[in-house]
Amino acid sequence: MPDEDGHPRPDEMDLRTVLHALADPLRFAVIAQFLREPEEAERTCAYFQLPVSKSTTSHHFKVMREAGLLRMVDNGNSRSVVLRRRELDARFPGLLALVGAEPAHD
Repeated sequence: MPDEDGHPRPDEMDLRTVLHALADPLRFAVIAQFLREPEEAERTCAYFQLPVSKSTTSHHFKVMREAGLLRMVDNGNSRSVVLRRRELDARFPGLLALVGAEPAHD
């Protein structure tokens, strides 16, 4: 059962759900960008400058959170996100390496 913020435990992460989240080019780009950042980097959703409305950006981050790709971090008056790199590597070995090896699309 996901925690109160909707983060699934690693054993609850479903490969099909993760792949569905990664199938969208914007979400894939967010995860690929995180893989170029320091391991525990916290970033705001605005950092990624997605070319969509604020509500659509929120939807994309919700999909990634619910899939288990990202963890939301409450910073009082703002929220940021962190890639769940270690948990994903343990649950789906090699998946993030594949995402990181994929060439960027403009």
